[in-house]
Amino acid sequence: MDDFDAALSRAREHALAFLAGLDQRSVAATVGAASLRARLDGPLPEQATDPARVVDDLVAATEGGHLGSAGGRFFGWVIGSPLPAALAADWLVSTWDNNAAIHASSPAASVVEEIAGAWMKEILDLPREASFAFTTGCQMAHFTGLAAARNAVLAARGWDVETKGLAGGPAIRVLATEHRHGTVDRALRQLGLGTDCMVALPTNADSRLTPETLGRALSERDAPTIVILDAADLNVGAFDPFEALVPLARAAGAWTHVDGAFGLWARASRRHRDKTLGVDLADSWATDAHKWLNTPKDIGVAVVRDRKAHQAAMGLAASYIVRAEDGARDAMDFTPDWTRRARGIPVYAVLRELGRDGVEALIDRCCDFAADLATGIGALEGAELVGGRPTLNQGIVRFLDPRPGAADADHDAFTLRMIAAINAEGTAFFSAGMWRGRRTMRISVVGARTTAEDIRLTLDAVGRVLEAERAALQAR
Repeated sequence: MDDFDAALSRAREHALAFLAGLDQRSVAATVGAASLRARLDGPLPEQATDPARVVDDLVAATEGGHLGSAGGRFFGWVIGSPLPAALAADWLVSTWDNNAAIHASSPAASVVEEIAGAWMKEILDLPREASFAFTTGCQMAHFTGLAAARNAVLAARGWDVETKGLAGGPAIRVLATEHRHGTVDRALRQLGLGTDCMVALPTNADSRLTPETLGRALSERDAPTIVILDAADLNVGAFDPFEALVPLARAAGAWTHVDGAFGLWARASRRHRDKTLGVDLADSWATDAHKWLNTPKDIGVAVVRDRKAHQAAMGLAASYIVRAEDGARDAMDFTPDWTRRARGIPVYAVLRELGRDGVEALIDRCCDFAADLATGIGALEGAELVGGRPTLNQGIVRFLDPRPGAADADHDAFTLRMIAAINAEGTAFFSAGMWRGRRTMRISVVGARTTAEDIRLTLDAVGRVLEAERAALQAR
């Protein structure tokens, strides 16, 4: 126990020091791959090393190579920062080190996940009878939901994909919007459907799919069909009109899957819930806990209305797998992985820490901060707000090359230059995006640690950097 005591004590000290210093350090990494390799690489050790020293050396060698995404001024991607109970629970998951695949290998994890899944369906107001899975992230939540969809739409045509595979069966058609996330394409590849099965549907001026567009697409061909809709796209936070679209898909015999990686959490806010009207009519949903719920990474959530299709796509039977006789839940029946962490435990912990009111307050606060940040940057000389004032937690801005005669390509280049300069300055971190053929800087606010002071400091820093970069270009 002495080795555990020393190593875990040092890990705790380093962890608390890291969290305490987030506001003082650069949000961007300050060292590159070459420096990190020089510190970390070397011959494979022949002799044992004291565990506490391993921890200390690892922290020292990686110093400067971590982004401050756990802090309050990280706005680059939709990445949350772990709340105290969730982080502590995640440490305990590693400590207990049970395989949460079946109840027999971790009774506690099985029951906690059963309750956490029910709480998730309740706070997101999704069908209570639906099955669920805690996955590694929204990528595998898409995989899970679309695997169930594949099973169901082919079964409706008399084809058992789980035994016969795809070869020789009816060809599946997937209808998704032009603004779909890349994880959707990747899931289709992983499922053997390929991206050629997908029809990218255009959206209207507010980036939403219209009933007319979907109706035409559904009528063009008689085929097993999956429709994928957005609960907030990653640029402007646009929600498809589920109340009109899902009944159209259902009437055509199509399965509707919703990409709600972060936007599905709008259902937990009375102020933003109306954006999701009708989303509960869909057949499957994918979201993340490690985004807006602010758990540690590696926790996505898939929810599937058709429990039978879900279990048929994911389930497994083997002579050495002992099933619980009291109706306990075996996660393996619903997830694509075998050996797995007890991902539901941090979810359970964070929902207890925040409660329904705390989740709602977190969502509303982030949306207010996103609007303040996007409009504040857009008001700076040489910047523009793109796509209008944010209506959720996502916004996009663009920076304009100040030189006379500058074209769109010059503004694109200057926007990328500004993102690099802002990140190098260290106060905040942003990422690049493309919107309707133009380069933008994305603004995403989901972190539980973000405060009004973080927004003020960020606006001041962006203003300083923009003034300096405009002056440098004009001086050429």
